[in-house]
Amino acid sequence: MKKPTKKQLMQIVGGAVSVVVLYFAFDFVMYLHTDNAQVEGHTVMLASKVPGFIQTVNVIEGQKVKKGDVLIEVDHREYESAVKSAESELLSLQARRRDAEKNYGRFRDLHSQNVVSSQQFDSSLAGYNEIKAKYDSADAKLAQAKLNLENTFIKAPSDGVIARKSAEIGQLAAPGVPLVGFVSSEARWVTANFKETDVNSIKVGQKVNIKIDAMASKTFTGEVENISPATGATFTLLPPDNATGNFTKVVQRIPVRIKFTNLPADAVDSIQTGLSADVKVHLH
Repeated sequence: MKKPTKKQLMQIVGGAVSVVVLYFAFDFVMYLHTDNAQVEGHTVMLASKVPGFIQTVNVIEGQKVKKGDVLIEVDHREYESAVKSAESELLSLQARRRDAEKNYGRFRDLHSQNVVSSQQFDSSLAGYNEIKAKYDSADAKLAQAKLNLENTFIKAPSDGVIARKSAEIGQLAAPGVPLVGFVSSEARWVTANFKETDVNSIKVGQKVNIKIDAMASKTFTGEVENISPATGATFTLLPPDNATGNFTKVVQRIPVRIKFTNLPADAVDSIQTGLSADVKVHLH
């Protein structure tokens, strides 16, 4: 075989370069690309609403749970006693209220017949209103006691996975102190930060190709769901103040939310929140 001449080699190299240039030109025209993106999902730190010592911990990190599953139990004996006490008080007031209501009814009928004085009628009405107010207060107290008892059971708000657990048996649970990091299995989406100079080309509903760094062999499809009305810097703890006199113009980033399309429900948990992603928005 004859070796290719220098001219032929230059033609081959030139053709390869042309193909590469055409590819990147096509990619630039057809897609808007950014690698400043990450996977997000519904995450929440679960805490106890009532104080008490932790009695039972039913989960470990990485465990899948269903909506309504009891994750942690706070010692509920004190709250059960409060419910019984409130029930007894309400039962006692229920009988007194019934008697006061009957007594008021009798005085109302007699007053309409001018048999009793207005003072006696007003006295029976006042007595009835007083007992009724006490009954309503006891009823509300019982409802609160039942709610407190229910809150001793920390439950999964939806199907999901336990991402972090900082609860141990015997630990004192304080209201508002996080005990479980929970990640919902209901949905995943990608938040991509595009340059302010590019965001005018993006419209809601445009198709998107998504590649996740941790799953490089797969390409997911998505769709632009919404475009943030503010830049990412707007809601930072200390937003930049451009009126200080030390102004340096920086290209701002606009968060764009992209939803996955045709993502199987059983594949949601395999896409962890926080993963880096690379997205291409179809412009045409």
